[in-house]
Amino acid sequence: MHGRLAAAAVAATAVLALAPTQASAAPVPQPQAATAENLAAAGRTAAAPDTLATLSRFFAREGKVSLAAAQPRIEGETVPVHYLSPEFVAGKAGASVARLEFLASKAVSSDGQQAALWTARTEEGWQVVNIATGDDEFRYAQLGAAKLPGGTVFREPQIDAWYVAGGQRVLPLDEDAATAVGAQGTSLAAYRTRVVQAYGDKLPGSAYGRSGKAGGFAPTQTTPVQASATASPFAGLPMAASALALALGAAGAVAARRARRQRVVRA
Repeated sequence: MHGRLAAAAVAATAVLALAPTQASAAPVPQPQAATAENLAAAGRTAAAPDTLATLSRFFAREGKVSLAAAQPRIEGETVPVHYLSPEFVAGKAGASVARLEFLASKAVSSDGQQAALWTARTEEGWQVVNIATGDDEFRYAQLGAAKLPGGTVFREPQIDAWYVAGGQRVLPLDEDAATAVGAQGTSLAAYRTRVVQAYGDKLPGSAYGRSGKAGGFAPTQTTPVQASATASPFAGLPMAASALALALGAAGAVAARRARRQRVVRA
């Protein structure tokens, strides 16, 4: 089991401490826009004393560093994180290829461990709704800006692929994306054709979804691995995988594990 997934159970209690009312509050996990005001609010939430205390427990969870010595800090700027848009897959007129899902702040411990704090605005205000190991969000934001200045960096979570899109081009930022669209990328139209073929009949509200598979479980109870294999590919995107997963319990946990394959650490 990979690091981000293996740490999920250990970190769950620590993450819940960040948002004790989350399970009863109806979350609004997608920021309306990555405005300077929203980015600043997310950054303040990430750097709050309670968050840093939780990060100390998070970084110390495997004994790599002691709780007292972890001394977590927030580094760099908060970044917007976009994922493949179901509206784009559904062919909605004017839909962008990606939609803003959450804002991420990088946390670093004294021994060099890194984590991404996923921050969203809920009915309780700005809250950290997930802690994920590693620096994917920030590394790919930098790669995308260098490869296609002004483009939108986004993730196709169903295959754990990162891209940057601009104009009528979609360019790969990692091996999974290059496998999907080629090393030189593809046109926006060709990318839409590919994702429609892959996911178009599995969107929420589809017959596939109504069969009971879009919520993270098939109609009859199965093991998490079986459920993950059959669930709708859009059932567990960050709306559910981060903030909403806290309210969905077991179904949300399966969705979250699928949404960040090999990487999820969530409540």
